Amino acid sequence: MTSERLIPTSNGQFNIGHICTRLQSDRGLAGKTAMRWIGAHDERAEYTYGDLERESSRFANVMQGLGFAPGDVFFVFLPKMPEVYSCFLGALKARLITGTLFSNFGEEALLDRLGDAEAKGILTRKSYLKKLLRIREKLPNLKFIILVDAAEHQAADILSLPLLMQQASTEFETPLTPAETPSVLHYTSGSTGKPKGALHRHRSVLLQNRTAVEVLDLRPDDIFWCTADHGWVTGTSYGIIGPWSLGVTQVHFGGAYDAAKWFGILEEYGITVWYTAPTALRMLMREEPALFARFNLSKLRHICSVGEPLNPEVISWGRKVLGKDIYDTWFQTETGAIMITNRPGLPIKPGSMGQPLPGIEAAIVRDNGEVLPDNEQGNLCLRPGWDSMLISYFHHEDIYRQKFKHGWYMTGDTARRDSEGYYWFMGRSDDVINTAGHLVSPFEVESALLEVEGIAESGVIGVPDELLWEKVVAFIALKKGCEWNSDLELKLRLHVSNRVSTMATPQEFKVLEHIPKNKSGKIMRRVLKARYLGQDEGDISTLDI
Repeated sequence: MTSERLIPTSNGQFNIGHICTRLQSDRGLAGKTAMRWIGAHDERAEYTYGDLERESSRFANVMQGLGFAPGDVFFVFLPKMPEVYSCFLGALKARLITGTLFSNFGEEALLDRLGDAEAKGILTRKSYLKKLLRIREKLPNLKFIILVDAAEHQAADILSLPLLMQQASTEFETPLTPAETPSVLHYTSGSTGKPKGALHRHRSVLLQNRTAVEVLDLRPDDIFWCTADHGWVTGTSYGIIGPWSLGVTQVHFGGAYDAAKWFGILEEYGITVWYTAPTALRMLMREEPALFARFNLSKLRHICSVGEPLNPEVISWGRKVLGKDIYDTWFQTETGAIMITNRPGLPIKPGSMGQPLPGIEAAIVRDNGEVLPDNEQGNLCLRPGWDSMLISYFHHEDIYRQKFKHGWYMTGDTARRDSEGYYWFMGRSDDVINTAGHLVSPFEVESALLEVEGIAESGVIGVPDELLWEKVVAFIALKKGCEWNSDLELKLRLHVSNRVSTMATPQEFKVLEHIPKNKSGKIMRRVLKARYLGQDEGDISTLDI
């Protein structure tokens, strides 16, 4: 069960949607369970690979019937629910550039992404419609809004998914899709400027398939659970593509974190491989050990972690309380699949990212391109050319080219490599905040804060947090006559939550007379962080104020 044997198909078909549905059905797995669904209110359903094939084909026909053409951009803006998966795969079958959006995004975050991508359509639900309609006039390319929970069409361009699906054929012959055809579009936050769309190609399925075998250790009879939201790259690469390209059964849960509920799922469904985030594991560490003793996890063979560095303490806890090793994995939105990783057969060094996947060339590099010796900190770089590498930042080729220097892809992370070839994460070389595995752009939060009356300046940083890895801290300067109080704090929290996302909401506010900037007006986040942590501010000769 490897990508070399199954993918691409014998006729050179690389289409991800086809591979995850029709190919599995053709292999004799049409009757095998592809997904066991558990809703937030404990509603249950099962979907076979045959079901996925039929429903994704229906949606591909819906897209063609509405006039969508290969290369058009279509987004899914939904919480976890069964329609996410069949429609995502169906859009890929129709060779649309398909993006997924975090369901808690606010208006500004939606406008940035939908506008930049010139999205032609979006799949969402009625409770999110008002948010979209408030920005609709700023999205001239958005032709259709499709609602998963509307029984009837609401307007000529606001359509009912159930009605469209009812009228669509279950038969769809996926056009032969070459490897280089654009596929998935994920927006990633930067420290300055607007979010950028990392565009991938159908070839990415090769590496997503391979790493699902070699790193996640997925086998034909496994029951796999990836807790990541589909709005992030882990949720598509390993919550959809990797496992289903192998014909593996997945569990998807639409509810929030609940330790007893999660462990009940692990036990009841006989999860054999579990992929989750360090934040979730750190939250579990806070529970009473007696809670875990109630559950039988004898079928759980393998636990992997992703999204942020895995603390050594979590690995120790996993061994002591769960009797399992936890394998940390590292990749990015831009890389599309796991690059540096701990995996079966490789001894774990607690706190290390692990070693590069075979075939992936990594190095620690100076700014001038010189490769550093072992145990020196520098830029973590990868040699370009792997199958799941982004092919562009959508509509921003200039920024894309800047990621490649001296023959290397610059990840934006800093790290060191030890003498045994293990890599150790040191930090971000830019200011992106990694909170609970979600990347938050300080620029987006700062912009949202400045929209609130009374806020003159803002600066946002991430600081270490034992639960979230980093928490969001906002520094603000008030306009003359404005006073800081609990009402203003609540107003700011709600505004950031609505405009950007709940994950971007600052956990802490600090009021300053002025936000430190350099002579060119750039916010000196380094200085803010040093002041917050009580550290040396370093060279402040360029400070304007």
